[in-house]
Amino acid sequence: MTAPEIRLNPHLEASLTRIRLAGEQAAERCAEGLGLSALSAGQIKRRDALLAAQFVFRQQQGTFMQRFLQSLRRQITAEQSETKPVAAPLKKDWGELSLMDDDQVNNLVAADRIGLAISHHCEWELREVESYVASIQVGERNPLRPELVGQALLDAVQSITDDALSRQTLTDELTRALAQEMRACYGDIAELLRSRGLRPQDLRVRAAPDGSVSRHGGLGAPTQPGDLDSSHGGFSTRGGNYGGSGHGGLGRSGFGAGGFGGGYGGRSGGMGNVDPQMMDLLRRLAQTPAGHESSTDANAPSSRMGLDTLSSEPSAWGQMPLPTNVIQQHRDELRQAATGRLDHMVIDVVSSLFDQILSDPKVPPQMARLIARLQLPVLRAALGDETFFSSRRHPVRQFVNRMASLACAFDDFSDDPGRSFLAHVRDLIQDVAQGDFDRMDVYTAKLDDLEAFIAEQARNTLKATGDAAAVVERRETDLRLQQRYALQLQQQLARVPMQEFLRSFLSGVWSQAIVLASREGAPERALRLRTLGRSLVMSVQPKGGTAARADFLRELPNLMRTLNEGLDLIRWPDGPRKDFFGALLPAHAESLKGQAPSALDTNLLIKQLDQIFGVPPPAEADLSKPIAGESQPGELDASQRLTPAEAKSLGLVEDAAVDWNGELDLDLSGNDAQAEPLQAVDISIDGLPAAEAAPEAASGATLMDNMQLGFAYQMHTGTEWQKMRLAHVSAGRSFFIFTRGNRHQETVTMTARMLRKLCEADRMRAFEPALLLERATARARAQLAALSPAR
Repeated sequence: MTAPEIRLNPHLEASLTRIRLAGEQAAERCAEGLGLSALSAGQIKRRDALLAAQFVFRQQQGTFMQRFLQSLRRQITAEQSETKPVAAPLKKDWGELSLMDDDQVNNLVAADRIGLAISHHCEWELREVESYVASIQVGERNPLRPELVGQALLDAVQSITDDALSRQTLTDELTRALAQEMRACYGDIAELLRSRGLRPQDLRVRAAPDGSVSRHGGLGAPTQPGDLDSSHGGFSTRGGNYGGSGHGGLGRSGFGAGGFGGGYGGRSGGMGNVDPQMMDLLRRLAQTPAGHESSTDANAPSSRMGLDTLSSEPSAWGQMPLPTNVIQQHRDELRQAATGRLDHMVIDVVSSLFDQILSDPKVPPQMARLIARLQLPVLRAALGDETFFSSRRHPVRQFVNRMASLACAFDDFSDDPGRSFLAHVRDLIQDVAQGDFDRMDVYTAKLDDLEAFIAEQARNTLKATGDAAAVVERRETDLRLQQRYALQLQQQLARVPMQEFLRSFLSGVWSQAIVLASREGAPERALRLRTLGRSLVMSVQPKGGTAARADFLRELPNLMRTLNEGLDLIRWPDGPRKDFFGALLPAHAESLKGQAPSALDTNLLIKQLDQIFGVPPPAEADLSKPIAGESQPGELDASQRLTPAEAKSLGLVEDAAVDWNGELDLDLSGNDAQAEPLQAVDISIDGLPAAEAAPEAASGATLMDNMQLGFAYQMHTGTEWQKMRLAHVSAGRSFFIFTRGNRHQETVTMTARMLRKLCEADRMRAFEPALLLERATARARAQLAALSPAR
């Protein structure tokens, strides 16, 4: 008699459906990945193993998904059955005890490793799922945890093949594919459970009123208002003991530059737990309009330049009042709502940072007043997310930094495009400050919105001045096609017997003429140029008999005319052209004296050349499939693909236009004065994770790799620095288009080689010496260090 089937919780059934979809997507990605890996495999044995695994998996893909879901359901059902009351088992004899064999142990270890690989990719999403699953009461552990998914994957792989090598290959590829899919899967499951009415469970212990027991499961010091003190431990609202080894302070000085900067791989849900009392206070203060107005006299004409202030004159920036530091203004209330000494330190740190942010000379006052609206949302992120100070990829910090850097690129906000940019930022900040700033995906969505707006604005600006982006994109495509065809001819002509100078000419030079003729929509010319490739090789072959020599001399003028036509098409310089003809003419003369090959050899050579030059050059659609040995477009000289008229309209910066021997003004608006402290300090709050590596460089050879669309940069080509805004980067990063000027904008275009050369010569710098929060950190730390007594 079989045991009755246990029905799963409806919430788990819905979650299993989403995991099944993730498994199907991972299976499809695995099947494609095996094929791509086989193409790039360096060893024949490895390639055969990958192809064999792909063949088996394609045949058994349906069976794999069926066994994957069955195994996962069986494991969850077993855990659910363990929660039901059962009769006490009879006491077993020693003879009934048994040990697991090696295969079982290996399976458990392999499943744990797969689960660990998955959890590394979706740590935050998994924590959010666990908070919702805790309310379902299914066993003592999360029934959707990665270890069970890993065991299901192993069971499914073992069911479709018995070959050990194929099993290992499939397991490795499926683990990588599934780890990437499960991050979005767990995020969707959390959203699904939330939409079904489940509430996240917080299982931490609340603090006793006397402060003897921490609300996070440990002893902590009582919360009292006061100055920063690094001699006492403390616990915060983050859900763990961050007091460290008896030190809850800011280290020696408490500030540093290394804690702020660039991209993040954050989760889509919340930003950690914050006490409800603190969250209510933050929301109440965020809804208070007066908290973000200036502290100066309200009757003064310029004292109420709030969110509606869109006009701007740079000369009047210094006269505009600074926004109020809301955190400092309500410091006592915030500290009373906080439950740990670490939270008190975070409040003071964020307050000091905004003191520096709101008075930063690089940020236009209009943007500073908008960023002031984010004081409380930023404080909320710093209180709830321990990675805020350490990760340069944090969305909240990226959002603040990106808005400030983009604003620096505008000189006037009284007219478009500055006015429309400021209005768009105002709407984004309004949505955050008045909305749900308790979720990380809000900042991620706003950051994506901001970047999409800047990209669209840059496209419209370039279209209004002649659509420079379309010109460089076409020339870059030409360049990539020529490079692809040159590599193709080089590989095929390597097997054809001919002089080396001719082989190099056909693959490196003549391929450009063939591609350019094809791209210009001239099929008759392209066919003639391809036919000339074969004729040129045959023209240097030894001639036998008077008739063959006469035919060669009769066809020679037409050959030379077509050859010059192609070289004129690509504007090949006179110097290399003379060198080539200097080698070709003696080869022609020598062919009239040599011993002619047999008719069979001649026919085989003609057939081989027809196969090479009879195939048209690659099309634009072929560029999506990279091939081995192909260089990046940015590594080539793309300026040669532009006509003189195009170069003039694009404002192409050429090597001769730069005064490489001229002296540089190293002062550059105080950038150099701040470079030293930014490199020398780092964020240091005991109890929080250590900061990442040094911030991105604002100058030097690595600047080119860190350039962002819409940011401001300064170039020195002659006697002074010129401020420019990056408006377009071609898909292959071979062309960079900048704009300068306000009402009458002009374009400045550089190839990747020229831009790299300017950066290496320190003649191209970022307008900002560092991102906004890094500058604020450096100044706040220096200010605090000056006030601290010497030790």
